[in-house]
Amino acid sequence: MPRPGLKHLGQILLLALAVTLLIGAGDDNTRFNDLGHKLMCACGCRQILLECNHVGCQYSDRMRGELMAGIERGDSDDLTLQGFVQKYGPTVLAAPTTTGFNRVAWIMPYVALLLGITGTIVLVRVWRNRPAAAPSGIRPSLNSSELDEFRVRARQETEL
Repeated sequence: MPRPGLKHLGQILLLALAVTLLIGAGDDNTRFNDLGHKLMCACGCRQILLECNHVGCQYSDRMRGELMAGIERGDSDDLTLQGFVQKYGPTVLAAPTTTGFNRVAWIMPYVALLLGITGTIVLVRVWRNRPAAAPSGIRPSLNSSELDEFRVRARQETEL
């Protein structure tokens, strides 16, 4: 049977861990900041919504207001993001979702990297295993009868 002091110490550590992990979880400013960095501004500047500094941007203030209204209504993060996707299209998300065809956008960079590394390894092995070319200064040795044949042929072809 555990001692009461050890049991209380475990409970205190568990409580401290829970408080540390959940600190700021209900803070609206934190949610606004997190969600605002998951959205792109719809004005075409291709910047994160909260970082849009486009002069005269007609979208950023309105989108920030819609985001704050969704948070104040108590909408979940997914519901808020889906509302923006329905209104502005899927390009409003800063990162593609991990479902459906969008999964390819997450997988392809790693596939391309793997193919590039594999291709490089194969190319290096092929280059390493090919026979070395003879230096250009060294001519293959021909016996004198072959050379005589070439000389006769050259004289016949060059005579006018």
